[in-house]
Amino acid sequence: MSENLSKITFITKVFNYEQNKEWKYNGELPSVVDFWAPWCGPCRIVGPVLDELSNEYSGKVNFYKVNTEEEKELASLFGIQSIPSLLFIPKDRQPMMSVGALPKDKLKQIIDKELLSIPVQSEHHDHCNNGGCDHDHCGEQHYH
Repeated sequence: MSENLSKITFITKVFNYEQNKEWKYNGELPSVVDFWAPWCGPCRIVGPVLDELSNEYSGKVNFYKVNTEEEKELASLFGIQSIPSLLFIPKDRQPMMSVGALPKDKLKQIIDKELLSIPVQSEHHDHCNNGGCDHDHCGEQHYH
């Protein structure tokens, strides 16, 4: 299950923006923060998917939720104008924001690649996906 964050728990578990002007992640594991609101239809679709992912990635990635109606300061801090907005936080790099409802497979791909540094297979070239890529042909890094 995703954990609901208030301003106080966000400062403790994610980022103490009152003390630090530069990004400094406080967590032990990479995280996904879902900025949502109860009235948001797409948010109600993404929420259960994130709960499933929190079980699948238990012990590897933390999943948090921030209700933008209750935590307006946090929403403002991250410039949230559309929801759902997902903040992907690697352990030792800058966070990345994604706006809109993403399907589960895309969320997994982002988590694996950006948060856990697991190579993901390219979907760009059919000949590459079939193992026929010599890498000189297309110039991209692929994982067969």
